[in-house]
Amino acid sequence: MNTPAKPQLIIIGNGMVGHHLVEQLVERGATERYRITVFGEERHLAYDRVHLSEYFSGRDADSLALSTRDYYAEHGIALRLAEAVVAIDRNQGEVLTDQGRTPYDRLVLATGSTPFVPPIPGNEREGCLVYRTLEDLDAIRASAETATTGVVVGGGLLGLEAAGALRGLNLDTAVVEFAPRLMPMQVDSEGGELLREKIEAMGVQVLTGRATQAIVDGEASRHRMVFQDDKVLETDLIVFSAGIRPRDELARDSGLALGERGGVVIDDRCLTSDPAILAVGEVALWQGSIFGLVAPGYQMAKAAAATLLEGDEPFKGADMSTKLKLMGVDVGAIGDAHGDRTPGARQFRFLDPIKQQYRKLVVSSDGRRLVGAMLVGDNSVYDTLLQYYANRIELPEDPASLILPAGGDAAPALGPDALPDTAMICSCHNVTKGGVCAAIDGGAVDLGAVKGSTRASTGCGGCAALLKTLVDHELESRGVEVDKSICEHFSHTRQELYDIVRVEGIKTFSELMKKHGNADTHRLGCDICKPAVASILASCFNEPITDAAHIPLQDTNDTFMANMQKNGTYSVVPRVPGGEITPDKLVVLGQVAQKYALYTKVTGGQRIDLFGARLEDLPAIWGELIEAGFETGHAYGKSLRTVKSCVGSTWCRYGVQDSVGMAIRLEHRYKGLRAPHKIKFGVSGCTRECAEAQSKDIGVIATENGWNLYVCGNGGMRPRHAELFATDLDDAALYRTIDRFLMFYIRTADRLQRTSVWRENLEGGLDYLKEVILEDSLGINEELERQMQTVIDAYECEWANAISDPEKLKRFRSFVNDARPDPDIITTTERGQLRPA
Repeated sequence: MNTPAKPQLIIIGNGMVGHHLVEQLVERGATERYRITVFGEERHLAYDRVHLSEYFSGRDADSLALSTRDYYAEHGIALRLAEAVVAIDRNQGEVLTDQGRTPYDRLVLATGSTPFVPPIPGNEREGCLVYRTLEDLDAIRASAETATTGVVVGGGLLGLEAAGALRGLNLDTAVVEFAPRLMPMQVDSEGGELLREKIEAMGVQVLTGRATQAIVDGEASRHRMVFQDDKVLETDLIVFSAGIRPRDELARDSGLALGERGGVVIDDRCLTSDPAILAVGEVALWQGSIFGLVAPGYQMAKAAAATLLEGDEPFKGADMSTKLKLMGVDVGAIGDAHGDRTPGARQFRFLDPIKQQYRKLVVSSDGRRLVGAMLVGDNSVYDTLLQYYANRIELPEDPASLILPAGGDAAPALGPDALPDTAMICSCHNVTKGGVCAAIDGGAVDLGAVKGSTRASTGCGGCAALLKTLVDHELESRGVEVDKSICEHFSHTRQELYDIVRVEGIKTFSELMKKHGNADTHRLGCDICKPAVASILASCFNEPITDAAHIPLQDTNDTFMANMQKNGTYSVVPRVPGGEITPDKLVVLGQVAQKYALYTKVTGGQRIDLFGARLEDLPAIWGELIEAGFETGHAYGKSLRTVKSCVGSTWCRYGVQDSVGMAIRLEHRYKGLRAPHKIKFGVSGCTRECAEAQSKDIGVIATENGWNLYVCGNGGMRPRHAELFATDLDDAALYRTIDRFLMFYIRTADRLQRTSVWRENLEGGLDYLKEVILEDSLGINEELERQMQTVIDAYECEWANAISDPEKLKRFRSFVNDARPDPDIITTTERGQLRPA
């Protein structure tokens, strides 16, 4: 029997949006209806352009790829890469490529955009490049090999990404922006100035308000950039990142309707002026707008897939709110962030010049609705603000509380109950709270099932915490008991396992598994329960983690008592209590670094890190350091890391107490203490706070009468101010209070939970914690102090323990059956030191 041929669907473009359209078509069964052919101009499969800069830090095309050739073949989709479509013949219904003609019945343009190169005389000189594709990045890398300086023209999102890439290639880097500030579309003058300070602090020169008039031969470098005020800047490499332009040449040549400034005009169903042709992504112009973010492109792909299958899921526009991390700097913009599109809008601003954080709220004239927000330096409140904006949730009585630092008069984060069903949980896949609830009502009874049903949190992953909170809340509200077991091997939480170990005196993982593990699971445990139990055992008994019974529980860093680096070598961090070190010990560190060819760097915690140690050299390095009086600094463990200090009253004319002495005593007291997460201390000799104690898990600040104690702060990705816990403590009271606090944290915190997160989740908050620790409301303080003393008394340097045992030393070799070192460790020289090649 002759069966009629399926209509041919051609997709031009295999970028992120083009590939997402393929996924949508596969999910909806379109391969049963269409023969699908995908043309990609590049030789690479669709890859993640959002993380393109990671190509310079070790990722390759395969690791960035969004799919595989097997995926396309499995679903019967013809994938033709490195084959550019050069024309569309609408009369014949064919596309022309550089390799032939292919007929189509339906056609989708997903050609994306191209970098805009300003019409500057000299912009085509050798070494003038763009930053868009993997091939572009290959060209930049090649050009950088013979360059020492680089300039990025454009200070927007992609421009700063490119600047970070040039810095990563060890070029002296500058950014030239025509506007008076960086990222003019996202931030205002105050935010722009702060962003400039942070970028310049990373060694990138920022030139704003500069228009390049010409690029000519340089005298000391390859190029000379001449600006409108006749000032000049010389550089070897220039990268243009001054915006994008839609790749609409195929549409233009074939007579499709275009916008006045480019872009293929589409309607709500993604149809162009030719009903046989659709357009999605950055080539598409919807109601006069080009959307330069991936999330709107994904939404267009869904609408186009529905159109091709005669469904009705219209594209209704997209919120252009963005949460970014550029060169390590948080930037967030929500809605009308500048406040210039909302009549009568009122603005609230908060600026912390010390921590370099800027927050701005734009609210409606009556103060009841959030219409925009701007964040620089800290995106920790972005998700909460986005929910207020996207769902038109009524603001608290004092809107400013939403941008005040935690611990002040800050408003709490929105709980699941406060979110309407229309609240967007996952913008990558357009999943609302209502969609999550529908999945649960349809039979999804855990987080994994909800992800599988809705695809929420399978894109960028930024909504993972919110999704878990929502799923747990919705399951509990339906009477479903939420399983909070640490993993499939134990039907207990971390806190419950801690209590079991302590009360029953269990000292090995195998004994705990035998008595309290789930009988129907594998007895070896997993990467979740093993390190958690290892931490619990160490917190209770502090036996050497190098003992045979404990070694199988450790992760790589704890196993080898050093931090593994990206090239397979290790970093060694000896303890330098309080940051105080003698000249003789400094000399030893230099001698060891020279002998073993180690890269040296002073850390943020006032210690010296020695990078590049080979596995087989670790015991010898430790031996020389121990002989000089050093011991392990536990930089590899979930334990006390550092106690940072200023010089205090010993040297400083403002100091009121000996902060160095106190820091050293605290570090020696708590060294080796294992906890659910790493712990950092800071001790300042006066209120000028040079040790930044209020950004630490434990912060101690000197007063005329003793010490003020702050708790539960942290720096890093989500900074949090520590909170004042007790005042004017003498030395003994300070030790006693910290003992109790730390042991209570270790007993009750979840796995991998820092003190700041533990505090935020603690029912009763700081007042409850004060009642327990300062007033002994639970009657356990004597027990907590006794437990801490047990850990202190059991301390032993793990490096010394390992090198004293021949059996333990057998682990320190690269290959089980070969004594040679790892031949794949290759280094190069940079600024007089070795680094991974």
